[in-house]
Amino acid sequence: MRVLHFYKTYHPDSVGGVEQVIRQMAVGTGRLGVTNTVLSLSRHQNLAPFEFEGHMVHRVPLNAEIASNAISVQSIGALARLARDVDVVHYHFPWPFMDLAHFMARVNKPTVVTYHSDIVRQRHLLRLYQPLKHRFLRSVDAIVATSPNYLGSSTVLARYPGKTSVIPFGLDRTTYPQPDPDRLAHWRERVGPKFFLFVGVLRYYKGLHILLEAAAGTDYPVVIVGAGPIEQELKEQAARLGLKNVMFVGAIDEPDKAALLTLCYAVSFPSHLRSEAFGISLLEGAMYGKPMISSEIGTGTTYINIDGDTGLVVPPSDALALRAAMRTLWDNPELARTMGRRAAARFEELFTSEQMAANYTALYHDLVARRATGASTAALEQTSAVLPQTKV
Repeated sequence: MRVLHFYKTYHPDSVGGVEQVIRQMAVGTGRLGVTNTVLSLSRHQNLAPFEFEGHMVHRVPLNAEIASNAISVQSIGALARLARDVDVVHYHFPWPFMDLAHFMARVNKPTVVTYHSDIVRQRHLLRLYQPLKHRFLRSVDAIVATSPNYLGSSTVLARYPGKTSVIPFGLDRTTYPQPDPDRLAHWRERVGPKFFLFVGVLRYYKGLHILLEAAAGTDYPVVIVGAGPIEQELKEQAARLGLKNVMFVGAIDEPDKAALLTLCYAVSFPSHLRSEAFGISLLEGAMYGKPMISSEIGTGTTYINIDGDTGLVVPPSDALALRAAMRTLWDNPELARTMGRRAAARFEELFTSEQMAANYTALYHDLVARRATGASTAALEQTSAVLPQTKV
């Protein structure tokens, strides 16, 4: 089984949530006999194909970016060429240019779309994009939602009930480095023994401005890991609020992230818009057995984090409710430990990479079998049409 993944960014250019998901899919299905290739866009000069964790990565030049829509003319030819040599093409939505590339490359292989998120922010451009989006979603063979919560709340997915299924994202703990004692000691000295942790790209929908408001007037240490387009804006807000208990540590490497996930008291994940369709760093918190705080936005965040069980769920954009949730966990260590244990148990039950890989591998085989059956049926019907009819 050979699968081509197509998305606008991938390792090593970017290490966001979608990239981590594709990585986990490729590594996990690779262990089950799937040969994976990833095609992505890049600003780098050296774009020679390379092997990464058992799968091949091909990159083409990024020509332009308009309203977060990455464009590459070269990707159309690359998609057509690479698609010829695989059994399934796996798209990762949303990326409007990808929809166009699919048709321009004349892809004629079984296709699956992992539906990572609705498009939330670019409402005016969305109206122009709607016809292409629905033509694309109608054309693919299968659509995968990442949680029952998102499937139930997406008006777009509601239009495709016959081809949509749910496969939650999964992570493989063995792909995360084990931090050494010196690294743990370094971070413990720098951030203290008890702190709330946020990990992620600093984007508009992450709700970090709400977290900063919640932290104001408290002495709860908050560590924010990541870089992104609103980083300076958030630092200016923290300065205005006079926050001495919030530390921005920027983008860090995987061993340092693992160290902070190991050491943190709880994970605070205040994303307040539906652009946050799942929350990979929230899932990482569950994997590390940490109690979580998240917002109810009708997406996978509250499939990962169950209010009162694995953590606390608050209304979106409500700094006072977020502060109260932080206070509840901070003042009740036994409750926090119990929720952390439940989070780890839920992770093992629903969110391992092995389960995700097995489900996607089964889907790939089903799509190929369906296409083969359809082709055989069509050939039989064509043959029957030209055979002479025998009179009885």
